[in-house]
Amino acid sequence: MMAMASRIASTGGGGSSRSIGSAMEAPVYVIRGHPSPVHALHFYRSNSRLLSADAEGWIVLWDLPIRRPVAVWKGHDSAVLGVTDWDDTKILTHGRDNKIYVWQVRPEDEPGLDTRLPATSSSEHHRPPWLLHSLDVNALNFCAFAMCMCLYPGQYYPPENSSDSQILLAVPSSKDPNTIDIYHLPSQTRVHATVGQHLNFKTGMPMALRLFSFNSQLTLLAGYESGHAIVFTLDPQSNIWHTAYSSKPHTQPVLSLDYHPHPGPSAPLTFYTSSADSIIAKHEIQPNAVPANSEEEAPSQIINTRHAGQQGLNLRSDGRIFATAGWDSRIRVYNAKNMKEVAVLKWHREGCYAVAFSTIFDRRDEPRARGEEIKELAQANDTITTVSQQREERTRQAHVLAAGSKDGRISLWEIF
Repeated sequence: MMAMASRIASTGGGGSSRSIGSAMEAPVYVIRGHPSPVHALHFYRSNSRLLSADAEGWIVLWDLPIRRPVAVWKGHDSAVLGVTDWDDTKILTHGRDNKIYVWQVRPEDEPGLDTRLPATSSSEHHRPPWLLHSLDVNALNFCAFAMCMCLYPGQYYPPENSSDSQILLAVPSSKDPNTIDIYHLPSQTRVHATVGQHLNFKTGMPMALRLFSFNSQLTLLAGYESGHAIVFTLDPQSNIWHTAYSSKPHTQPVLSLDYHPHPGPSAPLTFYTSSADSIIAKHEIQPNAVPANSEEEAPSQIINTRHAGQQGLNLRSDGRIFATAGWDSRIRVYNAKNMKEVAVLKWHREGCYAVAFSTIFDRRDEPRARGEEIKELAQANDTITTVSQQREERTRQAHVLAAGSKDGRISLWEIF
């Protein structure tokens, strides 16, 4: 595995470079620029961009190969709960101001966007990207939205526009904060209301959500204030949500959860939950599971980490490891198979709130990966690839973990 930017000289701007003898001893880089705690992180565009957002509503889009911001704007009037990308041209952000925004940030838009960091300028002097959509939602319980691509394009939108990219968003309900609503974009229509209202036990408010397709069935994971972890599945025939799994491994509110996105055609659905308590639980559901009865099921595995308050749980795209952000300022990495702690990353001096893994690309599945394109171009021109191309390819292939802290800094770690 190629070493990341620890071998690339820092060009100034947002952070500082650190050389390391081992990937676990210190970050390969520290990004500075947020004036308040970093609440959300997300890699996209083949790991060339990192989205970060903080407790004051600031959003920064970082060019990772050069470690500089390419877009900075005040997206919300209060803390940002979550960020993700719709595609390479659209960014979604969810704020405590009860808004979900969709911003247009195309590669060709970046040169015209403001790059001054919040510490050096005020919000009124920043021109935000083009706002495509604005959705009024509930954000009273600090639960960020969950997003997935629409299973059946045209189902919720006029058929003549079915070729357009469409997504579904899950958020806590504005009608009943203990249930969940699902919206469709770009129509901005609520297509499912108060999911979970049929439960015959008390859960409190949803605290963490994931929405995705599993075996061609729309599936919703929800972690609750009560400590419950529940899986809902949508019956496409009746359009009714059923409870496929229910468990209560935690004595405190669930802070985060994540699932294995590519488990294989016959593998069980596997997901993990962390809480304000010291427990991390692994849950497995067999394909085509029948709706659960009223009894709670036991997780497939539980570990007592003896470290309360681990949030931001994020499973790497290859499903091998996951990481948590600790209130005790530690980032912990676990083996996803046996749940053993494999690394503790110590650098921040204040609590950590968010972690994100870069995507792992399998070059065997990408015969025309960017590295081959650069190599062929160099051979055709009988030249050596540029430094910027080398940086881009190293960033794409590196196994990176980003962690955001209360101190406003983002540490980048190279992980096995």
